[in-house]
Amino acid sequence: MADAGNRHDAAPNRNRRRLIGSAGSLVLSLGAPQIAHGATLLGVRVWPAAEYTRVTLEHDVPLGFTHFALDNPPRLVVDVDGIELQPKFRELVGKVDVDDPYIANVRLAQNRPRVVRLVIELKQEIRPQVFASPPVGPYQYRLVIDLQPLTPQDPLLALLREHESRGRGPQPQAPNAPATARETPQRSRPAHITRVITVAIDPGHGGEDPGAVGKRGTFEKHVTLSIARRLEQMIGSESKMRVLLTRDGDYFVPLGQRVARARRVQADLFVSIHADAWIKPDVRGSSVFALSERGATSTAAAWMARRENDADLIGGIDLGTHDPGLARVLLDLSTTAQISDSLRFGNAVLRELERVNDLHKPRVEQAGFAVLKAPDIPSILVETAFISNPQEELRLKDEGYQQAMAQAMFRGIERYFAKYPPGARKPLG
Repeated sequence: MADAGNRHDAAPNRNRRRLIGSAGSLVLSLGAPQIAHGATLLGVRVWPAAEYTRVTLEHDVPLGFTHFALDNPPRLVVDVDGIELQPKFRELVGKVDVDDPYIANVRLAQNRPRVVRLVIELKQEIRPQVFASPPVGPYQYRLVIDLQPLTPQDPLLALLREHESRGRGPQPQAPNAPATARETPQRSRPAHITRVITVAIDPGHGGEDPGAVGKRGTFEKHVTLSIARRLEQMIGSESKMRVLLTRDGDYFVPLGQRVARARRVQADLFVSIHADAWIKPDVRGSSVFALSERGATSTAAAWMARRENDADLIGGIDLGTHDPGLARVLLDLSTTAQISDSLRFGNAVLRELERVNDLHKPRVEQAGFAVLKAPDIPSILVETAFISNPQEELRLKDEGYQQAMAQAMFRGIERYFAKYPPGARKPLG
């Protein structure tokens, strides 16, 4: 399955233009007699986002592919080798959202026997990444097409612009305590804060990677994003705090990029939000994890770290062209000081979580979570509840519980800074 690379045709010939122009009619006339032997298309998915749009074709056997770009107007052409045009392909056209920032339209044609051509009409010039992903987790073979902007977004510049435009927002109101919360403690205001504090919030999973799925069909990736947005609003309303979301929609972000974005904005804290799962449905409670230098503090912690670290494989990354800089972020660059600060931070959050839910363990646990390996940022991973527990799954879907969880994390952040004020690393503004 070799990728022929990205080549530009300055003057595409008339036959190619005629083929592309007639692709749409082939889709409309597709019928059962046209289905031939070969690979079976199992699913088509489109994940639009401001950062990039991903198109995924899932199939039952390996396929070959080549791709090239065309200009005026911009298009990406992908030839998929080893499959015939099937009715399932029709779904791809209908899944393109009109608000997609990159895709204007998708057309398909049977280019030649056992080769299907996808023509993706683009709204702007892009940097394509096309790669194959082997079977993993819930998926069989996948062909992944990532449409990325020529100039990637700079998280630091976006954060500064947002903070400047927002100015001093309203102070967070104390809403009525939800039924799931046990009590509403007094907030610990940070003392002697002389500069802007930056908090990176990491909603776990996203896009192709759903995370754990509850018996009632609740996706971890949706719960984590909802809680993260609530926490973002609380932090963002403070004049001396600013916040970065490592993802702000339903799309996949590799683990290394999550860490790299937090380091790019010089985050003071990193909070990764998740919903736990276990093989036994009666296991319950909230947990907080920090990184470990010497292995996991329990067998369960080690198992959970392995599951979370598989996110890159399930979400789908091109291992052949993976950015070595991001790969280095995932190396064990941890320091004793970072882990010590993370444990203090984790304990501050844990003390607030126990006011909202039972604790799975009464202390901060440790394991080798890749997303916690920023060497210079105190980092924790919060398991808000067990989505595999039917009762806790219901709580995770409840807006009151989500709000209470976000409030507990926010109070934990305040509690930590009240005891450990940040050093003079970033000036205000």
